[in-house]
Amino acid sequence: MDIKTGQIVWAPSPMESLEKQLSCPICLDMFTKPVVILPCQHNLCRSCANDLYDSQNPYHYSGGIFRCPTCRFEVVLDRHGVYGLQRNLLVENIIDIYKQQLEKGGNALEPPLKSKDTKEPMCEVHEDEKINIYCITCQTPTCSMCKVFGQHKDCEVSTLKSVYETQKSELKNSIDLLGASNSCLQAMLTQMQETCKTVDENSQLQKQKLSEKFDLLCAILEERKGQLLEKITQEQDEKVAVVRSLVQQYNEQLQASIKLMDRASQTMDNSCVAFLVTAKKLITEAKDVSKSSNLQRPEPCFENMDHFTLFTDDLEAMLAKMDFRVSKDEDNYDEEEEEEEEE
Repeated sequence: MDIKTGQIVWAPSPMESLEKQLSCPICLDMFTKPVVILPCQHNLCRSCANDLYDSQNPYHYSGGIFRCPTCRFEVVLDRHGVYGLQRNLLVENIIDIYKQQLEKGGNALEPPLKSKDTKEPMCEVHEDEKINIYCITCQTPTCSMCKVFGQHKDCEVSTLKSVYETQKSELKNSIDLLGASNSCLQAMLTQMQETCKTVDENSQLQKQKLSEKFDLLCAILEERKGQLLEKITQEQDEKVAVVRSLVQQYNEQLQASIKLMDRASQTMDNSCVAFLVTAKKLITEAKDVSKSSNLQRPEPCFENMDHFTLFTDDLEAMLAKMDFRVSKDEDNYDEEEEEEEEE
């Protein structure tokens, strides 16, 4: 695990490291016979070396010059061209032994075998070349000829397999984040439903208490009774409306997250190229949805309705002005109004 990033870093196996050492820097595939060795001691497939030589010396008649794609060493060739370079028999023998070992024991690092009816995707620009590398700069699969001669020659590239595994791992992590986000949303929905229920129960309790007290009072309180009941009902409706609005937002968020999670899960089963075309967008959407899951919540004690508690110990002269609890400033204001009326 990387301590700085907190991510799990898989160390390559010996077979994977060997396969990387036996890969051509031009086509990124394992060397194909014959393998030629340059004066700088780097190796190339003869066909790849010939293509590179022809591209840099289109009018050669008796030799030419090209640069090693690994170290940029200038290689001078005679009239035989790349056919004058020595073959690296040691590398060819190692490749033969490596392939024999794969046939005997298999290699868990290789992708699943394709069915006979499945055609390998081919490059649109170079129709005879299969798509076998991934351009990291342009974020698209391409072929080795595009890297050497085409529009991706100045781009950073990697193998399809490594990019496929990396983005597949990222998408899996995003799905896990969506799952955790969905659990949080579901918990909040349950809490919102409980809040609605508590608001209803507390409102009903306060209404019952208020009705019982008003039944003990005389007829002068009947009109005031309706006004106070209306205040409770109005606040109840406002609070329930707020909570139901939040419930609707969480439901919409949950449905969108579930749909995105289903799309991401289906993409996991796609082929390598089809997966890489849509994976980056799905990863971005999944991260954005996960970040936006923290919606508004009711403030603490939102469901509390105790401020509607009524006291009946006041004098009968104050019954006409009976109201719910008010602040001291409002009490002082009412007293000043009474004094002005008396004057």
